[in-house]
Amino acid sequence: MSVFASLVEHLADLLQPLFGASAAAAAIVLFTALVRLLVHPLSRAAARGQKARTQLQPRIAELRRKHAKNPEKLQKAVLELHAEEKVSPLSGCLPSLCQLPAFFLLYHLFSNGSIGGEANGLLSHQLLAAPLGGRWADALGDGGMLGGAGLVYVGLFALVACVAAFSYRLTRQRMADQPVLPAAGTGEQQVPGLGAITKVMPFMSFFTLVTVAVVPLAAALYIVTSTTWSAVERAALYR
Repeated sequence: MSVFASLVEHLADLLQPLFGASAAAAAIVLFTALVRLLVHPLSRAAARGQKARTQLQPRIAELRRKHAKNPEKLQKAVLELHAEEKVSPLSGCLPSLCQLPAFFLLYHLFSNGSIGGEANGLLSHQLLAAPLGGRWADALGDGGMLGGAGLVYVGLFALVACVAAFSYRLTRQRMADQPVLPAAGTGEQQVPGLGAITKVMPFMSFFTLVTVAVVPLAAALYIVTSTTWSAVERAALYR
């Protein structure tokens, strides 16, 4: 943790001439962009995998009709098809999983008052009038929605809402172009509850608003930067 804190402090020192008191916040945004840049090859691989899986859907549908009464043969045939075409059903999860350690490091770093027995100096940094270790509830209790810290969150919420709306449109379009087929072993019947999940899925991006409201501002900056990157990346990779 102390090594990570030193990294954030070093980045903040480098950005101090440009961003002044908000240098640590800028360092978090830069750190997030670097993480996403490192993960980008996995995102490209996930996009290629998704396109390959989409191309396999007609063949999988044929296998479903052929082995409708034999779920075991169907599952084996689908797995063999994926292996033959070198397509991994789990490739789309890797970019998100690889980012989790960075997010949790930031969360814990700005949730602890001390690091290695010493006072956590990062908690004194701010984004404009909002402390990086504070939360939305703290901002509401210190000046309300129109106070200095409150207005920072208003800006963040507005940005998240715009990104979420953009992601909503992308998800709706992608789901329309790539309808979900029944799962293996169910014949031609859809998995129970899948229809409800399909309807809710486009709205998942709006749950980011809740996350931004409850985590420390530093972690919220990571989330906002990462989700914005994801939306732009998806638009480019899945066009």
